[in-house]
Amino acid sequence: MTKPRLDHVGIIVPDLERAVERFTVLFPDGPSSRHTMEDVGLKVAKFEAENVTIELLEYSDGGDGFARQTMGGAKGLNHLSLAVDDIDQAISALAAVGFAPQSGFPRPGAHGTIAFFERDEETGVLLEVSSSDDDE
Repeated sequence: MTKPRLDHVGIIVPDLERAVERFTVLFPDGPSSRHTMEDVGLKVAKFEAENVTIELLEYSDGGDGFARQTMGGAKGLNHLSLAVDDIDQAISALAAVGFAPQSGFPRPGAHGTIAFFERDEETGVLLEVSSSDDDE
């Protein structure tokens, strides 16, 4: 696996509009994008820092609940996402050292092909890897 790049940090919020208002104090330009993933029940607002994207994530009532099933119900800092060149290679390399891929992955996500792993028992980290569809 080549050296990955931290793509984004995901934060679960109970009310996306209120969270966007609060984050706009830190990021005066506001969110760089917003979208709803109705099929998995998720609303997303992205803020761009100089070195990383921060995704505010609110579960919606629609969809099949896949997002909540994947990321859990606790609000706050949720996961780290690493951008990788080859998602299959990254999954294999991480699995070889004990990271367990979640069922249903890889699959299309908000930013290319993604794969979530079970929360790591040693570090407590919920890890996602993503590969840009531009490279596929």
